[in-house]
Amino acid sequence: MKDNSEIDNLGTPSLPQVILETNLPGIPLHARGKVRDVYVVDANTLLFVATDRISAFDYILASGIPDKGRVLTQLSLFWFDFLSDLTPNHLITADIREYPANLRVFEDQLEGRSMLVHRARMVDVECVARGYLCGSGWKDYRATGAVCGIALPAGLEDGSILPEPIFTPATKAQSGPDENISFETVISQIGLDLATELRRRTLAIYAKASAYAATKGILLADTKFEFGFLGDTLVLGDEVLTPDSSRFWPRDTWAPGGAQLSYDKQYVRNYLEQIGWNKQPPAPGLPDEVAIETSKKYKEAYRLLTGNPLP
Repeated sequence: MKDNSEIDNLGTPSLPQVILETNLPGIPLHARGKVRDVYVVDANTLLFVATDRISAFDYILASGIPDKGRVLTQLSLFWFDFLSDLTPNHLITADIREYPANLRVFEDQLEGRSMLVHRARMVDVECVARGYLCGSGWKDYRATGAVCGIALPAGLEDGSILPEPIFTPATKAQSGPDENISFETVISQIGLDLATELRRRTLAIYAKASAYAATKGILLADTKFEFGFLGDTLVLGDEVLTPDSSRFWPRDTWAPGGAQLSYDKQYVRNYLEQIGWNKQPPAPGLPDEVAIETSKKYKEAYRLLTGNPLP
């Protein structure tokens, strides 16, 4: 386990401990993503561990965000349960007492930030739902008047609400940014029936989640999902409706015409733009105050959405 806590001259941590990388001797490592370390438990089961790593502009930064991995895991668990009437998912358990004995010995690295999941055959499409115009959608709109081939009304601004939520799929890039693609491109890649079901399910989840979030004072501007197959059953996988995969905006400060206040890593992106980073490696670290403020935003999103402080 690695952390980036620095000790000052008085011997006290300048930043709460973060887990940048897990180390589980004897457990086969399947993959290390931008945030998650994934281990093989058996032929049909994976262990997902959400670290405190944070990426921006497609690079992992040199420092982490305290409690970020716990927020991502606990919020995903909340949404898996909330959405269970709309879609099955890949979760087996997040209760470490139910883990195999060879995993329980790593409780200090796994508690609160891990889950056992069924190993699914993932569909190679990022399923994005947008209710507001922002991010790459805003860039596409400025250039073409459309997002992923969907024509939108003239005169919209950065942050404008869309006439109705839209499905704007993207490629799942192994490196570099995902690329927005049209629904027709998705059909050509995976077939009409599966493409149609992904769109239907994505928009149904977005509708239920955004309506709920609005009751908590949060606008769900956009979000992305990943789906896969367990046998012949299509399931929701990976993380769900977290500050990493979604844009959460405070409803009472929303005003179209520019960047919005948010409960996600936009605060980090803004800092990196301020310091003039060229968005090439090596990626910089973050000052303690930026890391701590970002952590507060993640935990506040959890508190508002679930009604409880982060356990």
